[in-house]
This record gives sequence, structure tokens and C-alpha cells, in this order.
Amino acid sequence: MNQVVRKLSEDLWQGRDELEVLTFEIAGETFALEAFIVQEILDLLPETSVPGAKAFVGSVINFRGKVIPLADIRLAFGMEATKPTIDSRIIVIVIEIDGEPVLAGIRTDKVNEVTTLLQSANEPPPSVGMRWRPDFINCLVKRGSEFIILPNLQVIFSARHEHSATASTHG
Repeated sequence: MNQVVRKLSEDLWQGRDELEVLTFEIAGETFALEAFIVQEILDLLPETSVPGAKAFVGSVINFRGKVIPLADIRLAFGMEATKPTIDSRIIVIVIEIDGEPVLAGIRTDKVNEVTTLLQSANEPPPSVGMRWRPDFINCLVKRGSEFIILPNLQVIFSARHEHSATASTHG
């Protein structure tokens, strides 16, 4: 598995020394997405539940006249669902799933900043002690005293089986 995680990280950086990213918070953890996939940052919008959908993409929103899935990746990572706050936002992204560009929203607790991360600070997630599936994480980037998590959205959105929220949070 460690070779797979290392390959994911290499694919993300593609020989670049820096990545321009948008950082955001979910459940007290700092995450980042490559800035070029971000289409817009929105205040929370009315959601429509989708019966039978995976829990982490259990609703849709209207984005400029298009119905797009709204993901709460905290659920994919097995974190507890929380109520929105005044700082909660939706990041609208475009990702490639099964060879097609797809618009999706990601619910966050707070959007922080656009910043540059250095490839030299990139580390693969540890193979022991992680509470999350390692294939859901491209890499960790150390910045000061904190780690920023770069999730692998293609794997998360295309995962065929759902990660159990109770298995990792109530143990």
C-alpha cells in the first residue's frame, strides 16, 4: 500500500516544486485542494437530499442552474457529521471521474486562504496509526508546526464501498 500512496503523491506533484492550493478546515484538520480545480466558494445553499445516495454525497445543490452533488468528505473520512456554522462554506470544484469532468461541491467548516505548498515539505501519510484510509490521502505537507492534508478526491468520489463512520470514531 505504501508504494500506491507514494505513487499518488508523485502524480499530484508531477515534477513541480510548488503547488498553489486553497486551504480549508474540516473537524479541526487543515485540508488543501489544488487551486486550479476550484471554481467558486459559496455561502451555504439550500440542499436537496438524495435517497439511496452514499452518505458523504447525500444531497445536491443548485449551482448556476445546474444540479451538482454536495459532498461532506468528513463522512468519507469517518468523522462525525456536524451542524453548519457562520464560517461554513461550499467549495465548488471540477474533478475528473471516469474520464469526464464533473462539478461537485464540498462542504467545509471554514475556508482559509490560497497559498503555495512546497514539494520539499511533502510526506506520505504514515502507514501505521492513521485513522483514515491511506488511499484517500495524496500526501501530507508540513507547514510550520502543522500538517496540511491533500485528499485524493478521485479515489474518494469513485470509491465503490463506503467507509464506516462508526468504525474509526467510536473506537
